Amino acid sequence: MRTQRQGLVAWALALPFLAVFAVFMILPLVGSLAMSFTDMSSRDVRSPFAVNFVGLDQYAALFADERFVQSLLNTAYFVGVGIPITIVVGLALALTVDAGISRVRAVFRIGFFAPVVTSIVAVAIVWRFMLQSDGIVNSMLAVVGIDGPQWLTDPAWAMPSIIIMTVWRNAGLIMIICLAGLQAIPPELREAASVDGAGPWTRLRRITLPLLRPTILLGAVLLTVGYLQLFEEPFVMTGGGPLGATTSVSLYVYEQFGFGDYASGAAAAYVLVVATAAIAAVWFRTLRSRVES
Repeated sequence: MRTQRQGLVAWALALPFLAVFAVFMILPLVGSLAMSFTDMSSRDVRSPFAVNFVGLDQYAALFADERFVQSLLNTAYFVGVGIPITIVVGLALALTVDAGISRVRAVFRIGFFAPVVTSIVAVAIVWRFMLQSDGIVNSMLAVVGIDGPQWLTDPAWAMPSIIIMTVWRNAGLIMIICLAGLQAIPPELREAASVDGAGPWTRLRRITLPLLRPTILLGAVLLTVGYLQLFEEPFVMTGGGPLGATTSVSLYVYEQFGFGDYASGAAAAYVLVVATAAIAAVWFRTLRSRVES
């Protein structure tokens, strides 16, 4: 009886949150999913229940849209290149800081992590000025006799420029996560391997990396979710150009809603949701199987 009463009290206390969560989260999600199976546009806002059900036609039209297909390829390029580089750079920073002088370790942690908590819009604006044709990057390259490229106006360099900025900003997050994993590794394991004659590279490959796989999995999943939602960087730095070379799926969704094509924007958003879930599942399956083996 007491347990039942405690359960009722718990539900009563949780009910306000559940009501707010249902109204502002569940209902919009269900509504947007239903919208993606209709032909709803900005003209139908006043009569949303008068729209026509079109089934999967919106999704078929998406994949027939060259701009959407290009945004998918751009996002895949950004994720496929950006995540491995960010993990490698973040792990290298973590190993360097972990092996550094303990008295200044906190200073390096704060320094490398600072870009993560800095406003992405402010960071993107600064990098946009830095990467202009007469910006500081090309000016520094000119000092050593290198003619810098048109970073943000050349389709071949626009996405790599955004990747460079994103890696710089997010490597600190992976560093902090990997540092936590490194500090959880018993030092006796590495000391024993060192006594047995294992060098730094062997200890890293045979001890540190296998024990860090769950930590790397966490970082990879977080980066996957964040990188697939690429929006602010191309929106501020390139506007999706040049020639659509930096248009991401999220930016495409934003444009569709701006054009008043709500159903197409909702469908594109759910394609991104499915892609995020699928890639995260692959990360879990791949790295977890290696950990168990």
